[in-house]
Amino acid sequence: MAAYLDGAIRSALGAWAVRMRKELNLPLAVRWREEGEDWVNLGEHEPPRLRVDIVDAKGAAAMLSPSLDSLGEAYVEGHINVEGSVSEVLDMAHALSRGNPQGTNGREPVQDEDLQFVGRSSWLQRMMSKVTELGRHTRHTDEQAIQYHYDVSNDFYARWLDPAMVYSCAYFETGEETLAEAQTQKIDHILNKLRLAPGHTLLDIGCGWGALLIRAAQRFDIRGVGVTLSQNQYELARERVAQAGLADRVDIRLQDYRDIPGQFDRISSVGMFEHVGLKNLVPYFRRIHDLLTPGGWALNHGITSSDAFNRETSYGGGRFIDKYVFPDGELPHIGTVLTDMQLGGLEAIDVESLRRHYARTLSLWSEAFEAQTAELRAMVTERTWRIWRVYLAGCAWAFEHDEISLFQVLCHRAGESAQGLPWSRKWMYA
Repeated sequence: MAAYLDGAIRSALGAWAVRMRKELNLPLAVRWREEGEDWVNLGEHEPPRLRVDIVDAKGAAAMLSPSLDSLGEAYVEGHINVEGSVSEVLDMAHALSRGNPQGTNGREPVQDEDLQFVGRSSWLQRMMSKVTELGRHTRHTDEQAIQYHYDVSNDFYARWLDPAMVYSCAYFETGEETLAEAQTQKIDHILNKLRLAPGHTLLDIGCGWGALLIRAAQRFDIRGVGVTLSQNQYELARERVAQAGLADRVDIRLQDYRDIPGQFDRISSVGMFEHVGLKNLVPYFRRIHDLLTPGGWALNHGITSSDAFNRETSYGGGRFIDKYVFPDGELPHIGTVLTDMQLGGLEAIDVESLRRHYARTLSLWSEAFEAQTAELRAMVTERTWRIWRVYLAGCAWAFEHDEISLFQVLCHRAGESAQGLPWSRKWMYA
């Protein structure tokens, strides 16, 4: 039986390789299982730039019917091994997924005649969706999801982030800045947008390792509160605040944003609302409204979908991220963000896309990750290393190709007087 299965897989791979050479002409060679077996080229490239060792039947199945999630899972779980640069690996994965005749999960534009069906589904689909949603985005599952992603280890993140450990999109004025310079510019850009001033109180929702609050206290002599659900982030952020001599002005808490008491003159939320969930966006913005003093300003900085109907990214990329990287993460389109922000009692007063900036940020993270391969593989399991390798490079690809985007939205309480708004955007670049 084993010999029969082996032969059947080898035959199927052979036929598949012939079709790939004809249709896609990829700089890729594959090999089935045995060390002594010859490599089979999938294109007219000598030598091929990428090689894939197919380890077992699950790996063969992923190659024969490829999607981003099936290929990613096969790599992470060790069903295939890949040799080549990670950026070219991602190009290959997308090319294979697009060329899959059974692939139906590419995100095609919605046609006019399709609009009448958007948002409509069968009774069974609606019921299944509701059942799935019941277990998502409770306080317990949100805490678990945050800890799964952020509590790998502080040393792990420190290997490929900038020295301040800012784990969100940087801001490049020329594109030539170092990662550390661009991250400082991003923090300053946010603080300038918020028109932070001495004496203000500042709340940072999802404060990470504390870089924004430390910078704010040093530049503007404010009092700040930062909250996170990550134990590792909480401990190191408190340590860094103390080392900066700011413990009397900056309070880092292990706390859910829904439990924060009081009000603040300014609120920042950077890279956090991706974890909130689509169904919770209005309550999330309502909570920011309630935490904001009258006349106060808030800024939401977060990843968004490029799909107007909040559908996932093409060819299963979103499913891979949900399973291995950000459990329960959901990305709204910027149109959904602005609508739900208004429903939550906030008026958007400035919207800025930083898609190109995040593509650059992730490329730098991925390069740093690759440069630290030996050290990182020694720190975590092979599976974890593979997850993060694919995740960083894959997200860089997605931002570069308009699969996902990122927006900073500056807002204040809806219904406030226009007299408090600046005439121009010059204040942001002071």
